[in-house]
Amino acid sequence: MSLTIEERTVLIDSIQAALAEGTLQVGEAVRRLRTEVTGLHQSQFARMCKISVRTLVHIEHGEGNQTLKSLNAVFQPFGLQMGVVKLRRHYN
Repeated sequence: MSLTIEERTVLIDSIQAALAEGTLQVGEAVRRLRTEVTGLHQSQFARMCKISVRTLVHIEHGEGNQTLKSLNAVFQPFGLQMGVVKLRRHYN
């Protein structure tokens, strides 16, 4: 994994934007950040974030009812955190 700082920033920003737009689910975003930005395996990334591998697997698969603390733990290494965004209304 040899991304430049600029490439890493662009990738993180694009994943964050897709999350905000609703075109990317949280679990998929976490998986992409883990694999594409860090290149770490689940066990390595979970250890780094101080969460269990099981919790990480559940987050990445969109399973369970994750705590805000766990979600923030996986986003923190990328300078991100969970937040509130305004819903976009789709008018027909």
